[in-house]
Amino acid sequence: MTNQAILAIGLFLLTYAFIISEKIHRTIVAMAGGLLMVLFGVVTQEEALHHVDFNTLGLLVGMMVLVAITAQTGVFKYMAIKAAKLAKGNPLQVLIYLCLITAVASAFLDNVTTVLLMVPVTFSIARQLRVNPLPFLISEIIASNVGGTATLIGDPPNIMIGSAVPELDFMAFMVNLGPIAVLILAVTIALLALIYRKDMKSSPELQAKLMDLNERDEITDVTLLKKSLTVLALTILGFMLHGVFHLESATIALTGAFLLLLLTGEHYLEDALGKVEWNTIFFFVGLFALVSGLVETGVIARMAEAAIEWTGGDSMLTSILILWLSAIASAFVDNIPFVATMIPMIQEMGSLGIHNLEPLWWSLALGACLGGNGTIIGASANVIVAGMAAKEGHHISFLGFMKIAFPLMILSILIAHGYVYLRYF
Repeated sequence: MTNQAILAIGLFLLTYAFIISEKIHRTIVAMAGGLLMVLFGVVTQEEALHHVDFNTLGLLVGMMVLVAITAQTGVFKYMAIKAAKLAKGNPLQVLIYLCLITAVASAFLDNVTTVLLMVPVTFSIARQLRVNPLPFLISEIIASNVGGTATLIGDPPNIMIGSAVPELDFMAFMVNLGPIAVLILAVTIALLALIYRKDMKSSPELQAKLMDLNERDEITDVTLLKKSLTVLALTILGFMLHGVFHLESATIALTGAFLLLLLTGEHYLEDALGKVEWNTIFFFVGLFALVSGLVETGVIARMAEAAIEWTGGDSMLTSILILWLSAIASAFVDNIPFVATMIPMIQEMGSLGIHNLEPLWWSLALGACLGGNGTIIGASANVIVAGMAAKEGHHISFLGFMKIAFPLMILSILIAHGYVYLRYF
């Protein structure tokens, strides 16, 4: 192993250790790690930039702008209050409905954006019913990661995989991951309802008060709502047909975002760009630069060779290894950097003799998205909800979350294991 390779591994592990410790903001750590790869000459600036996946970044920015403008119409608050009233203010039913809304929205808006919209509404409903908001928040985190598994745009790992493998388009994700995501969601929500049933007590007076709320009052701008929903529908249609038009998903998302800005006027521009999670975008940039050091020094190629030696190049064993490895790793380190490391490794396996890589990609997507539910630092959505809860004075502890979420995550991976085996082998 060359000195450059050893240096690349050292910088990578050091950066990871700081990300896990949460002592310094992960965006600063990731950017510092990526820059150190360049400063120490492991990669040149051009090589680092070559590894930055601008399709992933463009897709995220486009969807964040679209949702930021749509959120100003009040439609998400409308949906949450409507759900609470459909549940007749019964806290346990409210929890189930909010989980379903979160999961479906996460599949089509991306889970980070969905939780940003759902959490404030959840606090509002929990206050109305005077119940502890934590069961709702923990359930929404889990539902967002399961729902996000179903589509190309639902979860950052899927966005990255779809960008790296253009033939895996929106419909391929829906057909391959949609059915299993629906099954896992049904099992998960049933178990969450069982776990939290004793915490869901509210008085008939408070439930009646919630029923008096008028969800229509939340819709603040009907014209903007019509424009937003039309553009959002066209964008999702664009994702479904992007294979036909030979357009990248980032192009479609950014076209949707700027079409909506064109229709709504420039006074929405500053606010929409202000709502983009720039720290998440720069976190990605730093990680891509960091992983470039491992790719360029041949570390990733060696890891792929070792994995193939271990599984004897057997496609099924390799898929199952990737599924479980991704799930356990993604529970303890954010699934985005893990997937950024795994993508070049799977591509390398293709050149080493595994001809059908498709089951490997689906195993990576399932493992990384569902594994993100294992701990509070497992996925971006988890970290964001924990931060928003802390601002409201509700601490989601690492062990408190893990006690509920980790067993549910292991169960979801067992179901996914059976699905991968039965469907692809």
